[in-house]
Amino acid sequence: MESSFPSLFFYKSTYYEYRKYHKAVVSSPNIRSILTVEKLAEQIGQEVLVYEDLKERIFSSEDNRVSDKELVPLLEKSFGDSIFAPEGGESNADCQKRAINVLKELLETFRDKHIVIGSHGAVMTLMMGYFDSKYDLDFLHSTSKPDIYRMEFREKELVNVQRLWGGNEGINPL
Repeated sequence: MESSFPSLFFYKSTYYEYRKYHKAVVSSPNIRSILTVEKLAEQIGQEVLVYEDLKERIFSSEDNRVSDKELVPLLEKSFGDSIFAPEGGESNADCQKRAINVLKELLETFRDKHIVIGSHGAVMTLMMGYFDSKYDLDFLHSTSKPDIYRMEFREKELVNVQRLWGGNEGINPL
């Protein structure tokens, strides 16, 4: 059933043509995110709009990459205390604020249109958590790579979230 509300489709590590009437294709500046949505953008005759503030959450200074082993405790602490920022990194609150500012701009600019966003798991979770606290660390851990969520908005109010694809659930991402 068609919805009259604009939808955001978050793409993690794959693209998926759910509707042929997407009006904007947006990505973080991460090359993997751009490549994820690029083919869909080409198919619908759109350019990928890159937003710096959709970049991955910063966990450390550029010189110090956080290992996967260190990441889990950082995530646990960050989701337990939203203003906690590791040395050289940013807090969940800061990451959420910058991402939500972009999301609000997109909802205004593309009012009543469908938008595709190539994103990162933590950023997506923080944006969703802004609207509903059930999108938390447990939710982040439940996501897969790739994963696709459809978010429907009435104005700037989230009215529905639907998981469209989480790994190998029978939907062909092309």
